[in-house]
Amino acid sequence: MEMSQYLEVFIEESKEHLQTCNEQLLELEKNPENLQIVNEIFRSAHTLKGMSATMGYEDLASLTHQMENVLDAIRNEKISVTPEVLDVIFLAVDDLEAMVESIASGGDGKRNVEDVVKKLVAIESGEAFVETAANQTATAVAEVSLTGSSYDEFEITVMQQSKEQGFNTYEIEISLSQNCLLKAARVFMIFEALESLGEVIKSNPPVEELEEEKFEYSFLVTIISKEEPSTIEARIMKVSEVEKVNVNSFSASELSVEQVTEEEAAPQAQESSVPVQPAAAPKKEEEKPAVVAKQSSKTIRVNIERLDILMNLFEELVIDRGRLDQISQDLQVQELHETVERMSRITGDLQNIILNMRMVPVETVFNRFPRMVRQLARDLNKKINLEIIGAETELDRTVIDEIGDPLVHLIRNALDHGVESPEVRRANGKNEEGTVVLRAYHSGNHVFIELEDDGAGINKEKVLQKALSKGIITQETANSLTDSQIAELILASGFSTADKISDISGRGVGLDVVKSTIESLGGTITIESQEGKGSLFSIQLPLTLSIISVMLVEIQQEKYAIPLSSIIETAIVNKQDVLQAHNQTVIDFRGKVVPLLFLKDIFEVPETKEEEEFYSVVIVRKGEKLAGFVVDSFIGQQEVVLKSLGNYLANAFAISGATILGDGQVALIVDCNALIK
Repeated sequence: MEMSQYLEVFIEESKEHLQTCNEQLLELEKNPENLQIVNEIFRSAHTLKGMSATMGYEDLASLTHQMENVLDAIRNEKISVTPEVLDVIFLAVDDLEAMVESIASGGDGKRNVEDVVKKLVAIESGEAFVETAANQTATAVAEVSLTGSSYDEFEITVMQQSKEQGFNTYEIEISLSQNCLLKAARVFMIFEALESLGEVIKSNPPVEELEEEKFEYSFLVTIISKEEPSTIEARIMKVSEVEKVNVNSFSASELSVEQVTEEEAAPQAQESSVPVQPAAAPKKEEEKPAVVAKQSSKTIRVNIERLDILMNLFEELVIDRGRLDQISQDLQVQELHETVERMSRITGDLQNIILNMRMVPVETVFNRFPRMVRQLARDLNKKINLEIIGAETELDRTVIDEIGDPLVHLIRNALDHGVESPEVRRANGKNEEGTVVLRAYHSGNHVFIELEDDGAGINKEKVLQKALSKGIITQETANSLTDSQIAELILASGFSTADKISDISGRGVGLDVVKSTIESLGGTITIESQEGKGSLFSIQLPLTLSIISVMLVEIQQEKYAIPLSSIIETAIVNKQDVLQAHNQTVIDFRGKVVPLLFLKDIFEVPETKEEEEFYSVVIVRKGEKLAGFVVDSFIGQQEVVLKSLGNYLANAFAISGATILGDGQVALIVDCNALIK
C-alpha cells in the first residue's frame, strides 16, 4: 500500500496525540491519584503506537510501546506517580515529538533514545519503586481468565449485557494451514466473515500483531453473536487455507463477574485490541449487541496552501468588485448599480467565510506553554502557576505561525527576571507561588495577547542606567521619559539587565526580536510595570493580514491608503492654528500637542496643485503616541487587498504594500508604525 498519501494526516494526528499527552501529564502531576487521566494518556500513546507501526516508523512505535508499559503499570497501581517518574515520561514525549518533527521535515524519524528507554525499563521493573505485597494485592486489576484469553472488567460487562439481550459469547480457536503464504490476508478475510455474523470484542494475539503476521498459525477470537456454533464454524471454513475451527461458548456462570459502571468501563474500551465503546441497551428490533460504532467526524483537514490559493483568487475578485463599482458610478445605470450592490453583499459574506476558514484558535500556540513553564520552574527552583485565559480566541493562520517565538521569549523573560524565588517572595510578604497569566481577547479589528506576572516588576532606575551606559538614549532624553517609555527600553536591541547570563534569558537578545517580529505583523507591543507588583506586556495584532479597511487620501496627483485600524479621526485644520515647538510643526488637538507630518514631503510627491488655506489632517495613533498626517484631500473609506511590493522594493520607507483600486490605479499603503517614532 502507498503510505505517502497518508503521511500528512499521520503527522497532524501524531502532533495532536503528543499534545494530549503533554496536557494530561501536567494534569496528572496535579492529581496523581486520578487514574482517569492516566487512561487518557494511555489511549493517546496506544493510538500513536498503532499509527507509527502501520506507517513503518518502528523506532517511534517501539519508544511509544515502552512508554505505554510504564503508563499501564501506573494505571494498574503497580507504580506511584512522582515528579521523577513524570520527568522521564516527559523526556520520552520530547523524543517522540522530535521524531515526528524529523518525519515532517522529510527525515526517517530515527533517533537515539537508549537513555530514555533504560529509564523507562527501570521504572517498569520497579527498581526505583518498592511496593508492599499487600498493596500490590489490593490494587491488582480485575481480570478473568476464561478458556484461553484474559478479559478485563469492561469486556466481561459487554459480554454480560449481550447475554441478557439474547446474544451468545463464543471463543473461537482458528488454525491456518502450515503452507499458508499470506497469513495477514487470511486473517482479514476471517474477520470480515466474523463481522458479518456478530461483533468481535477481542483477539489473542491482538489485531495489530495478526495484521503484522506476528503469530504462528493459530489464534483466538472472541465474538458476540446470535448465530449457532455450527453456522460460525461453516462460515469460517469457507475461507481458503483455514485448517481447523473450534467454537467454544461461555455459560452464564462463567460470566458472573461483578459489573463495573460505564464511567469506569469507558477508558478500558480504547485499550482492548478491537476498539469497542459502551452504550445504552439497543432497541430489541435492531438486534444489535451492546456495542455502538464510532460516529463519523464532521470536520475535514485542508492543506493551508489550498486556502492561500483560495484567498488569492478572492483577492482578485475584490479588485474586480471595486472596478465594477467604479464603472457603475460612471455610467449611472440603475440595473448595473443594483447588480453591483448585490455582488458586494455576496462577496462580503464570502470574504467572512474565507477569513473564518483561515482562523485558528491561539490555543494551538498557547498549549505548548504549560509544559515549558513546568520545566523552567523546575530549572529555576521557582514555584509558578500559569493561567491561560481566552485560548479559544481566533487569529489568522499567517499571524499564528509567527507569534509563537515572541511569546516564548516573553514567557522565559517573565520566569527568569520577573517572578522571584520562593524565599524572596516570602520575605516580601507574597505567596511563594508566582502567577503568570497569558490572556487573549478580541477588541474591534484586533486581537490582544497579554502576559502578566505578579513578580518584581521592572527596576526603572536600573533600566535607565543601563540604557545610558549602552548609549541607547542620551541624558537629555532620559529626563523626559515617562515610566511606560522607560519600561519599553528593554525592547531595544542588545539591551539586558541580567546580572548573570543564563541559558533561559539574559543574553541581550530576545526582546528586541519580539518587538521587530510583532511590528512586522502590523502589531504593537506596550509594557506597563509597577516595581514590586509585577509587569504587563500587551501585544496588539491585526485579525488578518491580507484584506484591510483603509482611508483613501490624495496627495497632489497620487493616491495613498492609510489603515483604518491606526486612524482616530480626520480633521480640517486652519493654517493659522499650526504652531512650532522644538523645531517641529505641531497642532493643539483636544488639549494634546500633536506633531504634523507632511506626507507630500516624506514621499517626495511632485507638486501640481496650489496650496489651500487649510490642511486636511488624518490623526493616527501608535500605542500612546499621536501624529497628524497632512494630505491634500480625503477620498473615502474602502476595503482593499494588501499586495506585497516584492523583494526589490521591500525596504521602501514607511510603505507596507500596495493595492489596486477600482479604476485600475495603484495606491501605496502607508505604514503608520514606521512614521510615528
